[in-house]
Amino acid sequence: MSKVKVLVVDDSSLVRQMLSDMLSSDPFIEVVGTASDPYDARDKVKSLRPDVLTLDIEMPRMDGVTFLKNLMRLHPLPVVMVSTLTEKGADITFEALDLGAVDFVTKPKIDLEHTFEAYSLEIRRKVKIAAKVEKEQLARQYERYVKNLESKPKYQPNRVQTPSSVPEKLSVDAILPSKPAPKSFGKTQQVIALGASTGGTEAIKEVLMRLPENTPPIVISQHIPAAFSLPFANRMDSISAMRVVQAEDGQEILPGWVYIAPGDRHLLVEKLGGKYVCRLNDGPPVNRHKPSVDVMFRSVLQTVGTNAIGVILTGMGADGAQGLKELREIGVHTIAQDEKTSVVWGMPGEATKIGAAEEVLSLDKISEKILSWAK
Repeated sequence: MSKVKVLVVDDSSLVRQMLSDMLSSDPFIEVVGTASDPYDARDKVKSLRPDVLTLDIEMPRMDGVTFLKNLMRLHPLPVVMVSTLTEKGADITFEALDLGAVDFVTKPKIDLEHTFEAYSLEIRRKVKIAAKVEKEQLARQYERYVKNLESKPKYQPNRVQTPSSVPEKLSVDAILPSKPAPKSFGKTQQVIALGASTGGTEAIKEVLMRLPENTPPIVISQHIPAAFSLPFANRMDSISAMRVVQAEDGQEILPGWVYIAPGDRHLLVEKLGGKYVCRLNDGPPVNRHKPSVDVMFRSVLQTVGTNAIGVILTGMGADGAQGLKELREIGVHTIAQDEKTSVVWGMPGEATKIGAAEEVLSLDKISEKILSWAK
């Protein structure tokens, strides 16, 4: 296996050194160079021909997003953004993902004494995943970005409102032990459950943009840092006909609403007094993630039963695949995103492999299929 060649772009010499050390500790990664600003990076992309860039968002002379636009327009390359954990940092990061960045990591802290290994593992894993993304797919994502800019969003915002990674691989049983699903309830009880990881913020956007305001309620678990989940929900609210919020504990689940799990809590669905409500759980990560898609799917199975619809989108790993299979086994309609339109065909690929998906669809067909099953 040839090494993944990486160019590290950051205006801080200390951060460049830290990231270089972390990446170089992996035998399958080679840091071929570093750059202190986008102009330096532009020249080194041409001379060093890296497979992947890590790109700081805030830099002098030219910000990371402006550089990314030029890169994706002229010379598409897989990019992992390095973002600050602030609201502004979240907004800029989501724009970078719109443009075609594969994934992001948060800015490393100077004092990494207790988290160095976990952070190093995260960035090395994401860089190796990014290296597998085809340049043609990046070009298509940039084309979608340009197309979306040319037409104003139909729905304007009018309301204000570190992916967990640990060595343990706890089972969903640690949060929700297995038990029989309930019998089917009435028409108003349908719930759509959707899970995603790497590339999911853009995939979720594509799904939500195509759904009308009277769509059955949707619960979403997306692997995302806690500081980014509320800005992400607000961003989705601005482009969706549905009302999109970050889920709150005890919040009633209503048609026309979308509930996104906070980045540091599992999202469960419970029945309370004849109504469905969101329940946030602060238990341990499952499948290395919190929120875990498997946990959400298990809760939907146990509460909603056959009136659910299960959807799994792009993402690395296998979180959600087993949960989707459990849903399908009781008769729930299930969808997995296809390989061609997935940034990473890990989660949906595993779901397809184990027979969890009733339908394997391209991203642009998923909303239509959901609506065909909606009651």
